[in-house]
Amino acid sequence: MSELQLIGGVKKLNNHNYNTWATCISSYLQGQDLWDVDGGDVEPPVRDDAQGVLRKWRIKAGKALFVLKTTVEEELLDHIREVGSPKEAWDALKILFSKKNDTKLQLLENELLSVSLKDLTISQYFHKVKTLCREIGELDPQARIGDSRMKRVIIHGLKPGFQSFVAAVQGWPNQPTLGEFENLLAG
Repeated sequence: MSELQLIGGVKKLNNHNYNTWATCISSYLQGQDLWDVDGGDVEPPVRDDAQGVLRKWRIKAGKALFVLKTTVEEELLDHIREVGSPKEAWDALKILFSKKNDTKLQLLENELLSVSLKDLTISQYFHKVKTLCREIGELDPQARIGDSRMKRVIIHGLKPGFQSFVAAVQGWPNQPTLGEFENLLAG
């Protein structure tokens, strides 16, 4: 149980948070020296030697698999239940969630166009817009959303009370970056 508490506030993998989960879990696994997601340690040694290399690999792989299997929602566990290595589990989940999916892309774009400040803080609102834009870009690199379009989306979803401020900023000769724009609105 203490092993899972080290992972912090990472939510279990579900149908909506693959990118965040993958980023956090890969960092955790590498930080615990359990498995290098993109590099070595993916295949077991051919045989054991005097230092017990195969045994050590199996122990590390078992710990990594434990982390992977306990940080996914139950309905996703079936996709990795029978795998024999962390790489097999990682690849199965990656394939499952990384497919270019037109329906998901359309849903993300619709959500982006309808997102608004409403009851969110400025920071939460910017985070939501940035996350949606990043996910759209990951699903379709040709649909990547740049900072200027992101600012237009953000401006569109602001409360009416911000419109005079936005109009003033838009009149500036040097437009603020996205980060500067966020700081101006939050300040």
